[in-house]
Formats: sequence, structure tokens, C-alpha cells
Amino acid sequence: MSRVTKKASSVCTDSPLSMSEVCRKMTLMRQILTSCFGPNGRLKQVHNNVGGHVLTTSTSTSLLQAVSSSEPLLKLITASILNHLSRFSDCGLYTGILCFSLIDHVQKSGLRPSVAIKINKQLLEVCTGFLNQEDCGCKVNVDFNSCQSLVTLARSVISSKPACVLTEGEQQHISTLAVHAFLLTVPCGDTPGSPDRVRLGRTVTVSIEGQFVLDSAVFPGLLVNVPDMQLHPTDSERTRRGPGPFRLALFTVSLSGDLSEFGEGSLEVHSGAPDPEHLILDELLKLGEQAVTDKVEVFMCQRVIHPVLQHYLRRHGVLVVERLGIALIQPIVQMTGAQAVALYQTPIPPEAYGQVKGCCVRTVGSREMLHLLPPREPAPAVCTMVLCHRNDTMLNKLKAACQRAEHVLRLTLRDPVALLGGGCTETHMAAYISNKGTTEAAKAALSLGVSQSQYLLGLNGFCSSLEAVALALVHDGETGLVDLSYAHHWSVLQGEAIHSGTVLQGEAIHSGRGTPAG
Repeated sequence: MSRVTKKASSVCTDSPLSMSEVCRKMTLMRQILTSCFGPNGRLKQVHNNVGGHVLTTSTSTSLLQAVSSSEPLLKLITASILNHLSRFSDCGLYTGILCFSLIDHVQKSGLRPSVAIKINKQLLEVCTGFLNQEDCGCKVNVDFNSCQSLVTLARSVISSKPACVLTEGEQQHISTLAVHAFLLTVPCGDTPGSPDRVRLGRTVTVSIEGQFVLDSAVFPGLLVNVPDMQLHPTDSERTRRGPGPFRLALFTVSLSGDLSEFGEGSLEVHSGAPDPEHLILDELLKLGEQAVTDKVEVFMCQRVIHPVLQHYLRRHGVLVVERLGIALIQPIVQMTGAQAVALYQTPIPPEAYGQVKGCCVRTVGSREMLHLLPPREPAPAVCTMVLCHRNDTMLNKLKAACQRAEHVLRLTLRDPVALLGGGCTETHMAAYISNKGTTEAAKAALSLGVSQSQYLLGLNGFCSSLEAVALALVHDGETGLVDLSYAHHWSVLQGEAIHSGTVLQGEAIHSGRGTPAG
């Protein structure tokens, strides 16, 4: 008891940014996020101060989850960024840099937080209105009739993840595969029962470590990992038969016949009564008899199948696959139209059966996998993306990048426009808002109930924060430039000639912002 100390009371403050230690931590976090931003961002290695697993990453999701802080304000900002990522799956570094820049400029300007919040909200509405305009100079239409347009969009996502460690050729290959997989999940016809809606399919990712990136591929349908790396000889013969469609049955309940599957408790068996295990096996064999009678040709189970039942089914020419795992159940249901059966004590309902067009064995790297081909359209398409890389860390980052690229492509399907990259959108918006805000400063200040000087201070800080995001893309001693006529941004190596009509990005731009044409 001598070592037990009384719990200290919570310390609350209404102005945490007045504390130098809090500001120092926020500056450090901003520097970490900024250095990771963009295709040339720096990788970070994160580990506990006493050792342990080392995380190598440059993505905001991994970084923010790995870097912990005891500071409540940083926890709040981190939680906000992670919430943004959970909704949009990308742009976490962008959000973090913009957030910290806004806070920093409010501190430097001396504006009261309540005033700064009102001004920032109003300017955010101006940004949203500008981006929603038909003639917005930041938007580019995405042509779904052009595969090259889609590949370019996917590559802009994948190339921004330096932790994937891809060459130019590998980036192009993976971007092409991402678009191929996305197009396979888009149905050719209308969704049955909902002609006004499009129900997209699903992409299942299979990761293979130790293979070349260029060995990655996309297959329509599902690749199912076979236990023990090989199929039963009878199953191998079954896959070489003619094309389907084949009737499929899918079970999520264990068909192992173990009494433990019924849960905990005691079981009393009276003298002369049948053995419970024999009764269970009889039920399983009845299930197998029904499957054979109903002409089931593919019998799949999430868990284990009793060896006697497997032998019976294979003897009657049924392809048997067990130990699927829970992750593949929903894709199989979506692709085949089957209903997962959770009981074996009752007959299989006719509507529970699904169909596959065909099946075959494919060798992928060092694995032998069963390839299930999807039935004909308009069923939602399911495809498998096989991703290969040199080690597990790079493979995980590549998988996450491909998932983000797929999410971006799906969002673009709903709204086929993209924003300019390379910092151009940020500098263009900053120039537009600066020009509009300066012109309408008196009116805007009156509507917000602030002075005109306060509004201009807030306007300057907001525009500078947008430019800070563009500047974060500049690494390796490069210089950021902006066109004073169109407000486009690009970077050059130090020492290269700066043409007329451009100005150095940074604090000096505040005195020379141009009005974007168009």
C-alpha cells in the first residue's frame, strides 16, 4: 500500500494552445505529416521507445494509429482525421496538414478562436460552391470511354504511396490491374428489381510474398486457397470436366461431426442407446445423399467437413472444398447467388443452391488455387486480384493502395470528375478565394459580425493554409512555383531558371496572388 499514490485530479484548460509544450508537439506532428506527403514523401519507421515491432509507413492511417500522444488536443485532431479516413478512405495527410496550418495561422494572426471559426466556415462554403460550379477550373472530366483516363486516375493514387516501393513500370502495371478489377465489378446490365440502381461487385485480394510485382494479375471469379496446397485427386479430375454451369452448395456450419460443436454441457447416454457420434454421422450422410440427389457438383464449407462425408461426396463426383474461412463466404454468396446454410439437421432448401460457370486449378506463385468462374450476367461480378511483392511490409502497403484506388474509381463512377493534382487545386482555390474575399470583404465581414480587418486576417490565413498543402509536395530542395495568371503550381530543382509570370511559393506569394483565369 505504500506504493499506491492518490489519483491526481484532471487538469482542464480553455486555451491549450497558449502552452509552449502543446504547440511544440503540434509542430512536430505537422512536420511528420508534411514530410510524408506526396509521391516523393519520406517513409517513417515507428516503434516503441523500448523496442519491439518496427512499422515502416508513410500513410496517414498507419501513422496516426501508431504514433500515440497523451495530449488531449492532439488526440482530438487525430480522431477527426481518422474519422475522415473512415468515410473517404484517403487524403488523411492532406486533412492533417490543412488542419494544423489553419491552427497555426490563427495563433499567429491573434484572432479569437470564435471569430476564426466563423470566418473559416464561411470560406469553406465558398470553396464548396466554387468546386460545384460547372466552369470550375480545378475540375477535369473523367472519360469512362477511355481506359487510359481511368488508369491515369488510379495511378495518381498508387504513385502517391511511396511505401509501396514501385518502379515506373510497376506503377503502370498495378494501375492497369486496378482498373481491370474495377471494370470487372461493374455489371453489364441493370440490377434485377432495381433498374435505376447499379449494384457493384466485389474485388477479393490474394497476397503472395516473394514474387515479382509484375507477376500480379487479375482473374474474373474467385481464387480459393486449397488446404495442403493440393486438391484431392478426385477433385482434380472433377475440375477437368466440361463447362458448367455447376450447382453449388455452401455451408457456414461445421460438418466435422464433433460433439463440441453443440456447445458446453453434459451429455447422458443411456445403456443400449445409439452412439451420439454415429447419429451425427448419419445426419451428415443424409445431407450428402440429398446433395447428390439434387445434383450438387460443388460442395463448399466455411469450416471442416467429416472425412466420411468427403469420401461419400467425392465417390459420387462432387467437388469438395472445406476450410474456406469467413472472409470468402460473402463474395461466394454474391457471385453464385447461393444462400449460406447454417444447419445440417434439416434438408437443404432448393433456393439455397447457387451456380458457378466452371472451375479449374490455377498455379499462382507457389500456391495451387481453385478458380471458380462467375455465372453469366447480370449477376454482380466478383473478381480476384493477385498482388505480388518482395516482402510482407511492401505487400501490405500495395494492398492498401489498390483498395484506395478502387474506392476512388467507385466514387468517380457516381461523379465522373477529378481535381487537378500536384498542388494546382490548392493554389487555384487560394487565388480564387483571395480575389473573391478581398472584393467582397466588407459585405462578408458585415454578415459574419466581424470587422473588415479581422475578416482579411482570416482570409489570408485560410489561403496560406491551402498553399501550405501545395508546398508540402515540395521535397529534396525543390522550389515551388505558381503561375500568376492561372494559379497553377509546379516545382523545379533549385538553380533552374524561373520564367517570367511565376513567383516563388511561400510567404512572398501573399503579396503577389494572381486572379485565376477561367
